[in-house]
Amino acid sequence: MAQWTSAVGAAQLARLLNSQQDRPAGPGTRRPPAYRALADGIRLLVLEGRVPVAARLPAERELAVALSVSRTTVAAAYEALRTEGFLESRRGAGSWTAVPAGNPLPARGLEPLPPEALGSMIDLGCAALPAPEPWLTRAVQGALEELPPYAHTHGDYPAGLPALRSMIAERYTGRGIPTMPEQIMVTTGAMGAIDAICHLFGGRGERIAVESPSYANILQLMREAGARLVPVAMAEGLAGWDMDRWRQVLREAAPRIAYVVADFHNPTGALADEDQRRRLVEAARSAGTVLVVDETMSELYLEQDLEMPRPVCGFDPAGSTVITVGSASKAFWAGMRIGWVRAAPDVIRSLVAARAYADLGTPVLEQLAVNWLFSTGGWEQAVEIRRGQARENRDALVAAVRRELPGWEFEVPRGGLTLWVRTGGLSGSRLAEAGERVGVRVPSGPRFGVDGAFEGYVRLPFTVGGAVAEEAATRLAAAARLVETGGSAGTEAPRTFVA
Repeated sequence: MAQWTSAVGAAQLARLLNSQQDRPAGPGTRRPPAYRALADGIRLLVLEGRVPVAARLPAERELAVALSVSRTTVAAAYEALRTEGFLESRRGAGSWTAVPAGNPLPARGLEPLPPEALGSMIDLGCAALPAPEPWLTRAVQGALEELPPYAHTHGDYPAGLPALRSMIAERYTGRGIPTMPEQIMVTTGAMGAIDAICHLFGGRGERIAVESPSYANILQLMREAGARLVPVAMAEGLAGWDMDRWRQVLREAAPRIAYVVADFHNPTGALADEDQRRRLVEAARSAGTVLVVDETMSELYLEQDLEMPRPVCGFDPAGSTVITVGSASKAFWAGMRIGWVRAAPDVIRSLVAARAYADLGTPVLEQLAVNWLFSTGGWEQAVEIRRGQARENRDALVAAVRRELPGWEFEVPRGGLTLWVRTGGLSGSRLAEAGERVGVRVPSGPRFGVDGAFEGYVRLPFTVGGAVAEEAATRLAAAARLVETGGSAGTEAPRTFVA
C-alpha cells in the first residue's frame, strides 16, 4: 500500500522552489551542483511544512520539465533526499516526503517553542508576551469567587456566559457601535471564532480573499478547511490596503468570505484608515462577500498621540456585511483562550447552533476571569502594562536589528506586535533554518503568503527586549552569514542565554 496521503503537482512544486531566491554568491563562494540545490530546496519546503510530510512528489520526468532541468538532475536530487531520510519510494507507488528519525515533525503554523528549549533558543516565532501581572492572578481569584453559582449548572453555555456577552456588547456600544448581547458569541480564542465562521460560510472549495501577506495560522486553518485562498496584495510599507486591488478581486473572484486585519495588521503592522475601511465595506457589500474583521490587535496602539479610526463594523450599520472577531489573547495573555464574535443576531444563532457539533462551549472559569477584568477596570490597567512592554521591546529590537543587520529594511509600526522585515535579498526559508542552528527561532516570510510568496522576508515580533533583543539580533546576523556563505550545520553553535 502507498504511504503517501496527499500529492504535490509538478507546477506547484516548481512555483515553491522558484520562490527560493538567494543573494548572488560572493567571491570565493562555490555554488552547489544543480541536483544538490534542488534537494536542498525540497528539504527546506518539507522542514517548513509548506510541502507536507507523506506528500507524493511528481515523477522525475514531470518535475524536470516544470523546472527546465535534466531528468538526471531530478533523479540525483531524489536519491540525495532518500539517503538523508527526507524521501521514501516504492516501485509502482512513487516517491513521497518523509522526516528522518529523531527530527521533529515540521509545523505548518506558528507553534510556541517547547519550554525545554528556552535555555538555548530565543523564540521569535510566536507573537505573544508574558501575562501582565498582577492582573492575571487577580482575575483568576475574582473568577473563583464568582464560580459557585455556575458550578450548580451543567456548565455548557454555547453562546457564552450571559454576563460576559452583555459586557462585551456594552464595550462595543461604548466605542460608538450600538450592540445587543444577542449579537455576541463567546468563543475559545479568535482561532475558534474564525474556524466557526469559515465552517458556516466557507465550505470546502469556497473562495476566501485574504490579505497578502496575512496571519500564518489563519491561512493554514483555511487551507485545512478546504478553502481556495485568493490573495490580495497589501500596499507597500505601512500604507495598508490597496483598495483598487480589493475592488477588482471582490468583483471578479466573488469570494464568499474576505478575512482582514485592519488594526495593526499581522505581520506588517499597517493600520487601515477610515476611508479604506468604508470603501472595503462598500466593495464587500456590492460583491455579496462576508467581511471577517480580526480586531485582536486593536488595543495595542503604542503611540500616545495616535487617534484610532472607527471599527470596521461602524461602517456597516445594518450588520449585513461585517463579522468582527475579538480576543483577550493578544491584548492580555495568549493563555487566556477567550475570543468573541460580533455579528447580526441571525448569524450568531447559526454559529451557536453549529457549535453543538464542535466544542459545545468555552471554559466558564476563563470567561469569568475576563468578565472580572472588564467589570472592574482591571482590563484597561492590564492592557496599559502590555502596551508599555510592547513599546519597550519594539524600540529595543528595532535598534538592535538596525545595528547588526543594516541591510535589512522595515518600517516601524505604531502598534501591534510585529515587524515585517525585508532581508536584503536573502531567502527567509534559509534564514529560518540557519537560525535554528545558531539559537534563534524566526518564521520565514512564505508562511504568511500563498504559494511561496515573500521568500525575501521574515517576521520579527516584539516579544523580547533589552539584552535578549540584542542577543537575538546578533544571532540573526550569524544566521545571515551562514546563508550568505553557504555555511554548513555546526558552523556556529548557539550559546545558552539567561535573561
